[in-house]
Amino acid sequence: MMRILITGATGFVGSNIARRLVKEGFDVHIVIRQTSNLELISDVKENLNIHIHDGTTEGIIEIVRLSNPEVVFHLASLFIVEHKANDIDNIIRSNILFGTQLLEAMKQIGIDKMINTGTCWQHFNNQDYNPVNLYAATKQAFEDILKFYVETTLLRVITLKLFDTYGPNDKRPKIINLLKKAAKENTVLEMSPGEQLIDLVYIDDVVEAYMIALDRLLNNKVKHHEVYAVSSGNPVSLRKIVEIYEEICGKKLNIQWGKRPYRIREVMTPWNRGAKLEGWEPKVSLYDGLKKILIADGNYT
Repeated sequence: MMRILITGATGFVGSNIARRLVKEGFDVHIVIRQTSNLELISDVKENLNIHIHDGTTEGIIEIVRLSNPEVVFHLASLFIVEHKANDIDNIIRSNILFGTQLLEAMKQIGIDKMINTGTCWQHFNNQDYNPVNLYAATKQAFEDILKFYVETTLLRVITLKLFDTYGPNDKRPKIINLLKKAAKENTVLEMSPGEQLIDLVYIDDVVEAYMIALDRLLNNKVKHHEVYAVSSGNPVSLRKIVEIYEEICGKKLNIQWGKRPYRIREVMTPWNRGAKLEGWEPKVSLYDGLKKILIADGNYT
């Protein structure tokens, strides 16, 4: 069985990738912290080789040596929309230091294939680079470090830049879960004016993008570093998302539009200039994706 090493496997996207790889017969190894919550991978935990990282470079070198993967999937990151001063150490440690330690470990052991994860938020106002927030800036900083390793080793990388991901069993406090909570509890939901466009990509489509990237790496189609946007290609307004959700669940939600201001550097129109990954197309429409979530929750018949 081909070995794969995943960072960030306890998160929403990473757990779904781990599940897919196990299903397809890969020998899946994951890197976690001592304090990591394994809830999202509880159903496949027995099929995973779990390595606990102590935070040191020596520790991750040993993990890469033991797992000896053909490809590394790097998804681990700390996402904070608007950081506070006491968040900085954790953001830098998670999004820059750990990734650099991982690259050094790959260099030391001779692992030369990686799928990295970026964000569309590196492209505020549709620019080549303009970070929406510190999180996006650290993602770009890691890509700059990645360039050094690509230029000085045999490393080949595909970076997939994700937009808004969603699907069943997503525990993150994002828009779909806010709508679910408002519908279930009949509570008032205060929102911005709601004109911002959001590019939602269903989790099965996101996972498929990683699998296609894996195939591209394994078939030696990547020379250095390729970057692709994992976009639905069809962003819709926040108001429209609510409208579709209400249609599917058959319930009018108590939304108070304009009660909250747009956040600083609100993304009104998502980045749309990214390259398209050959062979990948989103297959699940927003309507069908939201319907799948409601069915999974037992709220649709």
